[in-house]
Amino acid sequence: MGKTLELGDVHVEWLGHAGFMFRAGETVVYVDPYKVSHGDKADLILITHDHYDHCDPASVGYLRREETVVVAPKSCKEKLQGIAEIGPGKAIEKKGIEITAVPAYNISKQFHPPGKGVGYVFELAGKRIYHAGDTDSIPEMDSLGEIDLALLPVGGTYTMNASEAAEAAGRIGAAITIPIHWGDIVGTRDDAEEFKKLAKVRVEILD
Repeated sequence: MGKTLELGDVHVEWLGHAGFMFRAGETVVYVDPYKVSHGDKADLILITHDHYDHCDPASVGYLRREETVVVAPKSCKEKLQGIAEIGPGKAIEKKGIEITAVPAYNISKQFHPPGKGVGYVFELAGKRIYHAGDTDSIPEMDSLGEIDLALLPVGGTYTMNASEAAEAAGRIGAAITIPIHWGDIVGTRDDAEEFKKLAKVRVEILD
């Protein structure tokens, strides 16, 4: 179906790996842009954690303009200047958008300890979007509320694998779920397909 999805009045574009661009009217939001050197400038950029494939200063620098707000956890302060700092469980409003940082961490691995990174739930044009960040299947996913679009890592090694993500997707129960964190660094199209086969929710693979 290509790299884009229409979610009501929200245009969703996968940038590869865990990066996304969302456009609703004149508002442009990016999450974890990585290896980005073209596209619309951002009103809002959300960064989940400080690893290079999520917190990419070159991409942020290209997309940023004077009015752009960059929201990121404390771990990103050494890489990015002038961020609006956020942590798990915190909520802020920027550019008229309600943003909640939710926990994102590993349970059985040491790559992403609790409290260092976040996922995000934000509302755009009436749609609640959840970007899980780099995480395992964690209990906090049970209390996200109604989600219109969930973006879940499926590549394994550093995050959930396909079967773990399918279990998490069932608990979250989003109207649409997109597998992410595959096709670059770790994870393949096969992981995305396996996730779609196992998940008991609507899955769209962007490629």
